[in-house]
Amino acid sequence: MLERSVGRLRGVGRHHGSALRLEPFSKDGEHVIEGVLWTVDCDEWYPIIAGVPCFLSEALQPDLGEFEARHRLPTREKGIDVATEVTRTVATFTDKWRRFRNYGLEPEHRDFLFGWLCKKLGLDGMDDLRAFYRKRRQILEVGPGSGFNARFMAENCPGEIYALDISQAALTSYENTQSLANCTVVQADLMDAPFEDSTFDLIVADGVLHHTPDTRDAVSALYRKLLPDGEFFFYVYKRMGALRHFADRTIREQFTKLSLEDCYAACEAITELGRELSSLDAKITLKSPIPVLDIPAGTHDVQRFVYYNILKCFWNKSFDFETNNMVNFDWYHPQHARQHSREEVEAWLRDLGATEIRFNDANPNGISVIVRKPTV
Repeated sequence: MLERSVGRLRGVGRHHGSALRLEPFSKDGEHVIEGVLWTVDCDEWYPIIAGVPCFLSEALQPDLGEFEARHRLPTREKGIDVATEVTRTVATFTDKWRRFRNYGLEPEHRDFLFGWLCKKLGLDGMDDLRAFYRKRRQILEVGPGSGFNARFMAENCPGEIYALDISQAALTSYENTQSLANCTVVQADLMDAPFEDSTFDLIVADGVLHHTPDTRDAVSALYRKLLPDGEFFFYVYKRMGALRHFADRTIREQFTKLSLEDCYAACEAITELGRELSSLDAKITLKSPIPVLDIPAGTHDVQRFVYYNILKCFWNKSFDFETNNMVNFDWYHPQHARQHSREEVEAWLRDLGATEIRFNDANPNGISVIVRKPTV
């Protein structure tokens, strides 16, 4: 982590909001590779391991025995390591980002991923995206995954970027951003993020919040961290039509019970279906909608039609088979993968006092929203 970032970080849990003091053990330039963040009263400490400060506790806390012994630190109590839905979701994404460390960083990924991000933000192209980040001073990205977007933001923002992940994806994000002097990665639960309220002028949570125990609570927790007049962008899964809902529920009831390896293997047939449908390069035209199934009229690519209306069989020719398979795994294996309606999301934000809310129709199976926090 960057030494100068300590001033932004705060204690969590029973030490919520308390200032921290840095004790570095090893450094690489401005980055602290290993060290400890102490609360002011020295009653609690948080480890910095492999460049990433960790604020997790209870069952999510990593094994710190060797770290404590090597640096002669007081023992941190660890909760009972029970396999809750949260710990299983964390395990899913820890494994995913260990396997796909270069996702979004490969040249063939960038056009698709950043093009899609522009749609979700309502921007016309990459120049607009750079300008969108260039005006920021403090950005928080939640769920950075490989860190590809955190890296892009840091390269195009004059201010500070903070990337927060509850899983060990934080370590992957750090590996891919450590060369940047304005990017700090932390491992923490977004529900108890180690920052003061009203800190950031932009918060980004792209495809993350629906994987938490309660999407509405997650939106509220991050909204508190937003400065007045700041913007909060998030993308969540949209509640789909009856056929897709049935298929999703049926498959997830089975696949969430599988081991990581078994689920990747089980997804391969679904990924193959997406590939073969895509190779048809065929279209169908419906003159009339089917409202009871939420199927619109119009011309549809066959693979997209199945993907949006029947089952998630993602395929994109920019990715190899394993990466496409990962995208399907990402939907079918996590314990939490909630779907919402636009009206539901808007009601949450209105309840928080937001008045300026903008939805962007990036694709039929997601909800993209940017909300600005009122100044009073």
